Amino acid sequence: MVLYLVSKTLRSPMYFFITQLSLCDLLMTTDIVPVLLHSVLYGRSTMTLMGCIIQYSVFVLSDCSECLLLSVMSYDRYVAICNPLRYLSIMTHNLCVTSVSVIWLVAFIVTLINIISIYSLHFCGPHIIDHFYCDYDPILQLSCSDTSIIQKLNLIIGGFVVTGPFIIIVMSYMYIVITVLKIPSNTGKYKAFSTCSSHLIVVSVFYGTLMIVYMFPTKGHSLILSKILSLMYTVLTPLLNPIIYTLRNKDIKNALNRLKV
Repeated sequence: MVLYLVSKTLRSPMYFFITQLSLCDLLMTTDIVPVLLHSVLYGRSTMTLMGCIIQYSVFVLSDCSECLLLSVMSYDRYVAICNPLRYLSIMTHNLCVTSVSVIWLVAFIVTLINIISIYSLHFCGPHIIDHFYCDYDPILQLSCSDTSIIQKLNLIIGGFVVTGPFIIIVMSYMYIVITVLKIPSNTGKYKAFSTCSSHLIVVSVFYGTLMIVYMFPTKGHSLILSKILSLMYTVLTPLLNPIIYTLRNKDIKNALNRLKV
């Protein structure tokens, strides 16, 4: 994020979106990992109800933002590969800033809806969550209130935030694959695929685990499997993103070397 701000060679839409993705990862790890490490070291963690709701709210904010951001990044790759001559005229700075602003606004609204719905519930105990962070289902299991309406509302919101962007990503990559297959040279095909391979890897890991956990029935999942899947998109994905997007990126390395000089 700092390198993007100080380096003029990285002022492109792709790296602007990567900085926003880094911010999502930063929020996610700061929110989840300290409590996780404390639980690993001492066997359990103690948290107030308000602290649990705040942790879940920051998680929802970063998670929703990343879902929407990955769809915008897929559209950016679609324009870069399918309409390269019009790329700069389409992906303008104003469009990028507006897109990111809308993403954070939608994520904030979704988070606010979740806070209001959870805070309206009555909790009567036992106040124990068998998870490494305050997730949606474990919080609802602590409530004595009727949660059927909230669960339906969450399913609708989840369909909008998770499934909607996923459809955009799939459609974008369908057009990308069709365009790349029309390239006559193998070298051209390799270069085209390499520009979106990093994004495709991140989308596969993040969306794959997220949709299994939240968009499908959880009754058939064991608690251990649910924790492992949650660990992948709360800890593993933020860990891999800097490696995938920056450490193996030549532009980032060149900008870093220029900064050192």
